[in-house]
Amino acid sequence: MRELVNDASIDKINRPPGRLIGGNGGTLPEPTTDHSRLGRFLRGVHALTDGACEIVDVGLGERKCVERFIRVPWYIHREHYPNSRWVPPLLMDRRRYLDPDKNPLFEHATCRLWLARSGGRDVGRIAAIDDGDFEKFYGERVGYFGMFECPDNLAIAKELVQRACNWLRLRGGKRVIGPFDFSTHYETGVLVDTFDRDPGMGMPYNPPYYEKLLRGCGLEKVKDLWNWGYDLRKPIPERVVRIAERTRKRDRIRLRRLDFRNWEAEAMRTREVYNEAWQCNWGFVPVREKEYHHIAAELRTVLHPSLALIAEVDGRPVGIALTLMNVNPILRKLDGRLFPTGFLRLIWDLKIRRKVDSGRLLMLGVRSSHRRRGVDSLLFVETHSAAAKLGWWGGDIGWTLEDNNPVNRALAAMGATRVSTYRVFGREL
Repeated sequence: MRELVNDASIDKINRPPGRLIGGNGGTLPEPTTDHSRLGRFLRGVHALTDGACEIVDVGLGERKCVERFIRVPWYIHREHYPNSRWVPPLLMDRRRYLDPDKNPLFEHATCRLWLARSGGRDVGRIAAIDDGDFEKFYGERVGYFGMFECPDNLAIAKELVQRACNWLRLRGGKRVIGPFDFSTHYETGVLVDTFDRDPGMGMPYNPPYYEKLLRGCGLEKVKDLWNWGYDLRKPIPERVVRIAERTRKRDRIRLRRLDFRNWEAEAMRTREVYNEAWQCNWGFVPVREKEYHHIAAELRTVLHPSLALIAEVDGRPVGIALTLMNVNPILRKLDGRLFPTGFLRLIWDLKIRRKVDSGRLLMLGVRSSHRRRGVDSLLFVETHSAAAKLGWWGGDIGWTLEDNNPVNRALAAMGATRVSTYRVFGREL
């Protein structure tokens, strides 16, 4: 399989008419005859400094424009804000995610995309999402913005955010929150601290100036999400071990690993717990069955079989703990391309060289009927033991809501430490 659009061809795609902002108020500057990488970079710097920007409306059915939308992060993290922390997503996954025919999310949500162009380059992007399930669950007309990428240019950021807000307002939205890709079930928030640390598996990474840009667009903090770190080389606190052992002996709890051979049925058991255990959390919207299958299929590829745990009482699932392998170092080497050789490199590093040495505890949840009975401690101790047997040094836990005091206290008691903060912003429409 080859890439739909290679890097050199992105700038050659015919773009639909857009709106020009900033600069001299005329047309975009004509490209020079210098087509070298340095020439393109210098033109981009000049245009960004001048403030000229064109906003391109992107429909999900426009494959070439969607491809350009997908590739904007490469400009931000490789040219505008070069860094070694960002993890390139797989292009194939992003195409599938933004395909309404392949992503069940679009059965209840509608979205619109915009690109920002400057100096003949795609330099920014944003998405607006109108989720009908959010309105049904909360009874409020709240829209999301997400997939935000932008150079350090407030004029461009304002135009992108305004496009998203205007579209949501026209659809009856009263408030906007974000960034989400495209809800709290996916990448959420803007990193606002600890930029010198690699992000956890499936967690976003962005330049430090994003918070400043979003505040400059009139957005204010709505909620902070805390990411936790854990060192497996430290012993589990004795109190946590005692609670886990007492729970194991006292209650009729069966703790087992998910059966990957019966994945669809097992995924639905985890969905039962997920939708109930998280239903009172801020921003949570219950996941439909078809969409959860879609999410679970993606997670399966990075779940280690010994770290996919479910707790049952009389055959009924009451708790889950799912830990992702940290394949970020491998994904960096792939640079978004799984084919023709990326797949072989992925298998080699995962199965042969076994390079994964850390993970992210993505979910640890217990039904309300079995909380404060030690089930969470039992799941944590078993996860700790299984990860240590794999030779892992530790990893990430989370995220958690800043005001979810019972969970945050429990994580601290288990030996976890806060390592980074992601912020969700919002404003009235």
